[in-house]
Amino acid sequence: MTLKRKNQASSQRGQKSSSGATTQPAGRIKFKQKHKEESAKAASANSLIPFTKYGIGYASLVLIIAVSFGIFQSYHVSRMFENERFFSHLSALERELSFRTEMGLYYSYYKTIVEAPTFLGGVHAIMNCNVTEYPDTINTLKRFNLYPEVVLGFGFRMYVWLTTSLNIHTKTCYTVNRGYNLPPVQSCEGMGELSFFYVYAIFYLSGLMMSMFFVLCFYLSGSILGGMIGTLSYFYNHGESTRVMWTPPLRESFSYPFLVFQLLAVTLTIKSPKADWRHLSLVAITTSLFMIPWQFAQFALLTQTCALFGLYFLQFITSHKLCNMLYGLLVGHVLNFIIQFRNSMLLSSFFLSALIITLIIVKLEPLIYRLPHQLLIWATQAVMFLTGAVGIKIAIAKILGIADDAHITSILQFDFLDPETPGKLTKTLLLPAAAVSITAVVIKILGNEWKALMAAKDKSDKAKVSDPESDEEEADDIKKAVNLKPYAEHFYHVLQSLAFVVMAIIIMRLKLFGTPALCVMASLLASRQLFGFVCNKRMHQAAVIVLIAAMSVQGIMNLQAQFATQGEYNNPEQEELVDWINTKTPKGKTLSYVLYDLLSEGLSVLNLQFLGLFLRVHNFGSF
Repeated sequence: MTLKRKNQASSQRGQKSSSGATTQPAGRIKFKQKHKEESAKAASANSLIPFTKYGIGYASLVLIIAVSFGIFQSYHVSRMFENERFFSHLSALERELSFRTEMGLYYSYYKTIVEAPTFLGGVHAIMNCNVTEYPDTINTLKRFNLYPEVVLGFGFRMYVWLTTSLNIHTKTCYTVNRGYNLPPVQSCEGMGELSFFYVYAIFYLSGLMMSMFFVLCFYLSGSILGGMIGTLSYFYNHGESTRVMWTPPLRESFSYPFLVFQLLAVTLTIKSPKADWRHLSLVAITTSLFMIPWQFAQFALLTQTCALFGLYFLQFITSHKLCNMLYGLLVGHVLNFIIQFRNSMLLSSFFLSALIITLIIVKLEPLIYRLPHQLLIWATQAVMFLTGAVGIKIAIAKILGIADDAHITSILQFDFLDPETPGKLTKTLLLPAAAVSITAVVIKILGNEWKALMAAKDKSDKAKVSDPESDEEEADDIKKAVNLKPYAEHFYHVLQSLAFVVMAIIIMRLKLFGTPALCVMASLLASRQLFGFVCNKRMHQAAVIVLIAAMSVQGIMNLQAQFATQGEYNNPEQEELVDWINTKTPKGKTLSYVLYDLLSEGLSVLNLQFLGLFLRVHNFGSF
């Protein structure tokens, strides 16, 4: 039996009574009454601030808890960073050299902007740089997603100007005796110090991320306890969730916080009774902020596009709501394309190709739904999506001659997820908790599908007289419904979490997507909407508190192990290398191959990210 899209939310049609008057069956009346109740709540439920409908006192409590978690996150990561490197007692040179691999690359551009005579002069210097890929002059702002460094460079210059004008002391300097027969060095600490401002701004952003992470878990679960489970799970599995405390300058440190904002925006849109321009704008802005710092953000957004298409494909959301989110993603992508100086790599991404083909499928909905059977409709949509996404990507790359994005796929060369990770997540009960939540969502959805199937079968067994006017009213009610099926926002996060977990399994460094996604799913254990049938509210809350206590056994041990981390950066050999280069080599020298650490010292190096330079350096090395 073919199930049409409107049957997912429709009630029975109006029938002609024996007297000739048009009457509506109970199912129809119930649908209209339910829609009126939803409309009465729309003013609060449609708000872009997800907890305002609970009242000022409750909203204040949510904000206090969110801010508290954010402050603790900032303190936690900054403390681990300090304990691991003894950063406050390093010299300026040692701090710069401690930014290993590409971290030194990004820091060098921040330093260039700060030390330039003017801010605009510093921006011009990184946009016309001939030391990164010598002898070529390139726009590193475009090449390396350096807008975070531009913002921080401007912020530091304004901070120094303001504090100097107000005669505020911003740093303390002293002499440090390093031992090991090494000469003493001068060390300064405080936000007035160049490197301190850089890393601590990142830690504050991480704290803001944690506050929004709590809000996301709270909003999805509908419970403060849900927010607590999700956020505490993040802390209890901190080493598997982030590496911002070890590698603050990496692009993910700037990008991931905005992914949390973006996921909240998408969840708000899915759960909203009516998606409008505000939701589109919110999705567009957060998507752009997520993409600007990090080239690999497109992979996460590709999985999101697939998840949203899955909701539409399985008829959980309307085409209008899907288009609202897709337009938001597209606007965010276009904004990023413009801000990144029309970077051609963004045009040939699978993310853009998936967006385009999904919009085409939605626009062809009237034609596709003329097919005689639902299985044929699904097959057509699936084939169009898969072939279209790949075909459009290849076509754009061929037409525009784009090959520079080939290095992005090199991320696949990283190691698979280490086998110890599942065991670590199981000890804190995160993996079992997330599995239970996912199972509950799937069972709820399957139960509703079975009920809808039985209702459609009963309806088809009855002889009814079609009333065109009633059909039009019914179609109008369906369009105004929140979603075609319940649990749409929960199912979206199930699909998104599974995608992120697969990414983490394939590429170990992408655990920063997978583990937090499991934390979000674990928060659903506090959802009355999913688990209200098990017991009453008090018993449910008690069970959640017991679960948090059980998680805390291993979780607190993990936190204590992180707090106990002790180390100190010490690399006199590299200091000697820098001194030797500065004193023994000609001025204007160039170093072949990648030594990102030395860019902070103003040395010219060669970089392998751009295709042309990769081939040039490869040929030189072979020679």
